[in-house]
Amino acid sequence: MKGFVKWFDDAPLWLKVVFALPVIDIVWAVYRIVKGVATGKIWLVVVGILWIVLGWAILWLIDLVSVLVTRKLPVLA
Repeated sequence: MKGFVKWFDDAPLWLKVVFALPVIDIVWAVYRIVKGVATGKIWLVVVGILWIVLGWAILWLIDLVSVLVTRKLPVLA
């Protein structure tokens, strides 16, 4: 699991932007869940599950802006 998280953290910017687009943003939700399990942070698993449910509506925009501005996900991840 840590390899999966490291791969996402080290992914090129263009790939992170693609993953932040609507519908595809579910990839970041899965990333949050896996990272939460790998680090033992239950709240991150919960946020990942919520991201799956609500991400398609508006949360993808938060991911997209965050990736473009800071090159990583918001503080939640």
